[in-house]
Amino acid sequence: MTTETSQTLDRGLRVLKLLAETDHGLTVTELSRRLGVNRTVVYRLIATLEQHALVRRDAGGRARVGIGVLGLGRQVHPLVRDAALPALRSLAEELGATAHLTVVDGTDALAIAVVEPTWTDYHVAYRTGFRHPLERGAAGRAILTRRCKDIDNEDGFVATHGELEAGASGAAAPLPAECGVEGSVGVVMLSETVPPEVGPRVVKAAREVADALR
Repeated sequence: MTTETSQTLDRGLRVLKLLAETDHGLTVTELSRRLGVNRTVVYRLIATLEQHALVRRDAGGRARVGIGVLGLGRQVHPLVRDAALPALRSLAEELGATAHLTVVDGTDALAIAVVEPTWTDYHVAYRTGFRHPLERGAAGRAILTRRCKDIDNEDGFVATHGELEAGASGAAAPLPAECGVEGSVGVVMLSETVPPEVGPRVVKAAREVADALR
């Protein structure tokens, strides 16, 4: 900590990060141990975060991330979208396919930015706000492989066919973990298979988006 930073704010943010990393919540004692501070400090932090709906406590006293975090997340989407658009435009124009940026929203994959190519006679229609289960489609599967640190292709992308739309193929690469956004960049096209040049290109685009978000 430096003189320019707030120790209380730092601890509050660490509480949120710890709670976001668990599905079952944490007790005050567990948070106290992980933060290295006494329980009284943790109680005050949780009480303050509860007032802003950023933390909630269940009947058993375990603290969890609160619904207020969703409101903050919605405000972040436009910023992420705007940062990603140049890379998506380049991707769509180069491949003649619909490019998209997809992020996690609960158990779904949610498209928050879509760019269609301008020069093709036809392409797959894909809209901002389109959502689907993480387990289906290249965009969601790419995100899951990053979670498992197990990209099923040594080139770092996932390709699928017909999982979301009959006759359509998709390829997507997860955003690098260090960019702070859990998501993927991909394309969808009307074809039976994904051409070999597409996979490496979506990997490059994912890196470009991550760089724009830093």
